[in-house]
Amino acid sequence: MMLLIGACSALFPAKRSVGDRIDALPARDWPTEQPVTIRWNDYAVPYIEAETDTDLAFALGVVHHHLRAGQLRVLKHISQGRLAELAGPPARGIDEALRMLDYGKAAPDVVASWPADTRVFVERFTAGLNWHQAHSRPPPEFGLLGLGPEPWRPEDLVTIGRLAGTDVNWLAFFGALRARLEDDWPTTWQRLKVAGLAAGDAELVDTPDATALAALLASTSKAGSNSLAVAPDLSASGGALLANDPHLGLNLPNLWLLVGARSPSYEVVGMMIPGLPFFALGRSPDLAWGGTNARALSSDIVDVAGADGTINERITLKTRFWRDTDIVRRQSPEGPILSDSRFVPARPGEDLALRWVGHEPTDEISAFLAGARAENVDAFRAAFESYGVSAQNMLAVDKDGDIAKLMAAKLPIRGPLKERDFVLRGTAGWQGYDTSTTMDWLKNPESGFITSANDRPDYIGRPAGYFFSPKDRVDRMAHLVESADGVGFEELRAVQVDVVSEPAAALARGVRERAQALSLLHPLLDELENWDGAYGIDDRGPVVFETLLFHLTRALYGANGEVSRFDGSWANLQTFLLADLDARPPPARLQLLQQALEAAEADAADFPVWGEMHRVRVQHLLGNIPGLGRAFRVSDLPSAGSRETLMKRSHNLVNGRHRATFGAQSRHISDMADPDANWFVLFGGQDGWLGSKNFADQIELWREGRYLQLPLTPAAVEKAFPRVVRTTTASSG
Repeated sequence: MMLLIGACSALFPAKRSVGDRIDALPARDWPTEQPVTIRWNDYAVPYIEAETDTDLAFALGVVHHHLRAGQLRVLKHISQGRLAELAGPPARGIDEALRMLDYGKAAPDVVASWPADTRVFVERFTAGLNWHQAHSRPPPEFGLLGLGPEPWRPEDLVTIGRLAGTDVNWLAFFGALRARLEDDWPTTWQRLKVAGLAAGDAELVDTPDATALAALLASTSKAGSNSLAVAPDLSASGGALLANDPHLGLNLPNLWLLVGARSPSYEVVGMMIPGLPFFALGRSPDLAWGGTNARALSSDIVDVAGADGTINERITLKTRFWRDTDIVRRQSPEGPILSDSRFVPARPGEDLALRWVGHEPTDEISAFLAGARAENVDAFRAAFESYGVSAQNMLAVDKDGDIAKLMAAKLPIRGPLKERDFVLRGTAGWQGYDTSTTMDWLKNPESGFITSANDRPDYIGRPAGYFFSPKDRVDRMAHLVESADGVGFEELRAVQVDVVSEPAAALARGVRERAQALSLLHPLLDELENWDGAYGIDDRGPVVFETLLFHLTRALYGANGEVSRFDGSWANLQTFLLADLDARPPPARLQLLQQALEAAEADAADFPVWGEMHRVRVQHLLGNIPGLGRAFRVSDLPSAGSRETLMKRSHNLVNGRHRATFGAQSRHISDMADPDANWFVLFGGQDGWLGSKNFADQIELWREGRYLQLPLTPAAVEKAFPRVVRTTTASSG
């Protein structure tokens, strides 16, 4: 009966206004040194004012739990490989893989290594999570998921941080390991190294379970992003500018929280990952910062077959609605043996282990806390000396007008990367590490701006890895900045909502030219004649191009009608498709083009414009549950953008209506000429409470390219955050 009541509260939640949710925050008898003031705007963004840093940490924990208690518990279960405790037997296979990855392995050592100020800050943040849990009602989805109270520990936060720090190269490795079993692997590997991989190509796996695991890791880790820094000489205001838009899973609640804070050591507005006590990107009076995933290798796959020192660990997986199951995790000196999982295929006789920096004690929390206190870009770089995973290109601009890009990572020092394979034999052979202060960085380039979009980080002065995004987005950012007559908020906004893919237009022209050379005429080719690569909601060009690309790729690469994820990846297509087409004799080339145009014409007729074909679903994470999931879907909307446009909306090869599940799900712009010139927006909203007005109230802002302004000066803060909660302490009553 209690389960039924809990399920009903999640399926049919009571509506909650902004005032209702603020009033539900317990404000009396806080165990803090001094009272705390929490100001709120109408979008449930809090600005916390605390007299001490430890009181700020406690208040941040309270606010995180108040707004995202359900999401926090789900992240905890994912990071610890405990999804089957929520979803039952269907999630057990994913739990097995997550336990093999062992996100929490280094957590005790990380906690033990913290400096005193970090330890106190995290302990007080954790105390805030636990205090709110003990003094508030559980969110509606707890009943549906069978959840009750569970204490939070600092180690839990580190483990969530490790999940957010997933090495996105794993997503490529999973697919590449499967491709290694095929006879044409040497050719595939060479092409893969040349072409690279875009974030939307990460689901390089063939089974439903593996696809689900890859999507889970991509949606909960910092897998993509655009970032742009502009120097004062190009700025309309005379101050340095920064723009960021992280790329993650398009789910609700968003993986970011917007928060403002002021205490003796901190004055910042920005974006926090729920459950982590730092600002991953944001703005202080002195500095604005953000970043993109560097795709740098913090891992190696090592064949440890026959090596000594492997031990067996027996693990019990608890499963809702089913009996518990024991599994064995084998630990080698190089790390857990992943090929024991069905998600990681190996050749006969191989035992493939994962050597990962994230299994070692690095300190991301101290790095970000110090970064938020940094007074200039040099101090910001030094702050990341302790940072480990995941590797990030961090961009920063300061009040003095300096702009910079640095690699925040602990990267293994290796020998030359292998030419014929990526699997190492016996040992990873790491010979120490590079950090933010030992690698080269980029400061105040002559161009007057810095771009980053998961492209190859050549600026660091050493090899970084195998798989990087094409330069579509960095080239487009550069073009837009260089074309502007002074860069300000409007120009940066235009960058973030830009939907033009110049490489797509070039590929379309290339296909059209080859058809003309063969005297092939077709109405679809006429429709592509003047297409500039724009993927707007009302554009016809992308419908024609994508349906033609779908069928041309199948005709060129398809085996039994199927195309491998490598051959069908955007990185491969823009690098090799025209050359591979040219390699066919003219009669065969003509036949391929005719076949593709005829099939594409039928598909394109069903969709007059891109927005009819390309969709985004606004839904809670629970919307993925079969059957019941429909109750958690808010809306299905037309979407602009594409796989490598600046306004990213990833998709694979498509010839019909489809849903983008990964892309630019938040935005940030700051102008250092004005401490109040900071703008943010989220896909969805701030409040994870089902039924809350603020659950998805930023969707229209996000769709229309509008933002919330989050200021820093006291007078502007009071005006922007008019709803005020003042807490009392246990001693004052």
